[in-house]
Amino acid sequence: MRDNRLDYQGFAARIVDAHQDDGAGAVSIMSSHVQARAHRLRPVALKGHGFFATGLSGAGTHLTRTMDPNQPLSGAPEAVHPPPAPALLPALRTVSWRDPMRWLAAGWRDFVRQPGIGLFYGACFVVMGWAMAWMFVRQPAYTLVLASGFLLLGPFLCLGLYDVSRKLERGQVPTLAASLTAWRRNLGALAWYCGVLLILEMLWARSALVVFAVSFNMVPAAANTWTMLTDLSNLGFIVTYLVVGAVFAGLIFATSVVSIPMLLDRADDDKADAITAGLTSIRACLANPFVMGLWGALITALVAAATLPGFLGLVVVAPVIGHASWHAYRGIVAAPAGAPALATAAEG
Repeated sequence: MRDNRLDYQGFAARIVDAHQDDGAGAVSIMSSHVQARAHRLRPVALKGHGFFATGLSGAGTHLTRTMDPNQPLSGAPEAVHPPPAPALLPALRTVSWRDPMRWLAAGWRDFVRQPGIGLFYGACFVVMGWAMAWMFVRQPAYTLVLASGFLLLGPFLCLGLYDVSRKLERGQVPTLAASLTAWRRNLGALAWYCGVLLILEMLWARSALVVFAVSFNMVPAAANTWTMLTDLSNLGFIVTYLVVGAVFAGLIFATSVVSIPMLLDRADDDKADAITAGLTSIRACLANPFVMGLWGALITALVAAATLPGFLGLVVVAPVIGHASWHAYRGIVAAPAGAPALATAAEG
């Protein structure tokens, strides 16, 4: 070590003297010194470490890492990956064209298990049918709108039936009193959703009046409404009226087919608000357009057939469809993570 210090001291003295004489001489001395020291380097390989040790006499040992990417530095911290963000919308299942019949079969089983509750709600639907008939006499222009709203706003009346099916699949005993107050589970979100649907119904009603007014320059009376709707000479009016009705009916169906059961089922979930439920329902229809279209057609056909004998068929058909709608929701929307496993209609 002493020889090394003398060596560096002599090197420094030479630099100072050369700098006083000529700056270029100092640079020349430094260059020659570096070249001389380079000949004294001796590589020493350290096995298994991915490093090379370069020894310098009296100057210690320096480590230079190799550029081999397959041998990481020992002791380097591992990369920390953040946990995945939770899904904002519920996951959806893919359903087949056979599932609507399974949902109806499951709805019939629930009706048979609780016939008293089902018949009560069926009677309520019969009264709604009679109200529609009265509306046809008083305000015929609103009849088709009321009929479609009767079909598509029915899920709100079916809240009690959803509650019955929900408890049956959990092994609980449903009661009529509890089903009548099922809306309390998520009153705020249900109220918001009801308001949205009422606005759509009002827009639909106004659109129907506009179609009548533009086509006939009048508001139709009960005596000639049915004639107008069935006379092929009014084909343009009939097509326009049905297209406008189909647009609003499809919009209401798409936003409510699984949203209302979801609001009831996930009332304890902070994320189960009206917007999330509506978007989930629309996603379900977009992901399964054929099946959901078939489901809507089945509901319409069954209700239309049940209205023929003075609406009395709704006593049975309406509660069965209500129970089946719950099973449709359970078959389409996946249960949240950590929820107990429950058999769906498709599985059972």
